[in-house]
Amino acid sequence: MSAVLSNTAATKAGAQRSEGVWAASWRRMRADKVGMVCMAIVAVFLVLVALSGAGVIASGWQKEVGVPNAPPTFLGPRPAEATGAIAQPKGPNVDLSDIDPLAPRYAEWEERAKQFKTVDTVKAETLTFGADRLGRDVLTKAIKGAEVSIMVGVLAAVLATLIGTVLGALSGFFGGKIGDFLEWLYNVFTAIPGILLIFAFAVIFGRGVMSVALILGLAGWPGIYRLIRAEFMKHSVREYVRSAEAIGASKMSRMFKHILPNVSHVALVQLSLHVVSFIKSEVILSYLGLGVGVDQVSWGTMLAESQSELILGYWWQLVGVTVVMAVFVTAFALFTDALRDALDPKLRGLE
Repeated sequence: MSAVLSNTAATKAGAQRSEGVWAASWRRMRADKVGMVCMAIVAVFLVLVALSGAGVIASGWQKEVGVPNAPPTFLGPRPAEATGAIAQPKGPNVDLSDIDPLAPRYAEWEERAKQFKTVDTVKAETLTFGADRLGRDVLTKAIKGAEVSIMVGVLAAVLATLIGTVLGALSGFFGGKIGDFLEWLYNVFTAIPGILLIFAFAVIFGRGVMSVALILGLAGWPGIYRLIRAEFMKHSVREYVRSAEAIGASKMSRMFKHILPNVSHVALVQLSLHVVSFIKSEVILSYLGLGVGVDQVSWGTMLAESQSELILGYWWQLVGVTVVMAVFVTAFALFTDALRDALDPKLRGLE
């Protein structure tokens, strides 16, 4: 009888045991339908980026697979005179071989012209989103550009968030001389206009994907630092942190095990905002010639190219890259908002 009672008590205790922070966050995340859809969209983009980086897809983005400025397939084929094919002379109705030595070649030239036109038509039909001024597939370029732009945005945002979070945690938790030094460093970075700071780093580190990510990450951490510092200053004096100190928890344990999970939603929001901001910054740098190399393509270089095409009425590269950017940026922002709500400690008490 006592064994049965003890087992019943253990079962009730297990049932009353609260779920962990991450389990509760994941449960709330799954309940957000919009957040889950956006997470799936972001995951698809990340898979495309991984496949593009591995060379499985979009490896031939530099190949001229169609006629220049070929329109998207849904607009229909262009007129025959716009395909770039050179009209060949047609054979005469009478035999002119005695007076024209090229007469026997007329039929051959006419056949070649037909084959050339057929090949161009087939290639143009495969360009769902059209071609650029060199005949390169816009869709393939957009996928390859997503690899570069998303990689730059995410790496730069992660670097800026990591630097800002660590420095903000140290300044807000310890204060004193450490806090004074980090405040001085923060003031130095914020005293310089952001665009000038980016240009200065660009001159130092040069062009390239990793260089641009490093430039933006080093220039973008001060805002995150300020917010995280304020959060750590507020949480370091709360009862749960004092209780952890009373039972012998180390300073690092209190900083990153107790306080950081309760301010992680702030860091995640800043991460999301900086990914979007850094993608825009990459566009500006690439437009000014300070971004990725000339042998690479990004959303920024595609937007720069599309300006001259738009003047001539070729709008599909601009629309294509804009739509792809908008889908990713919107999905990423909504996904991070849902993740922030799932991790927000204020929502835990409402359940």
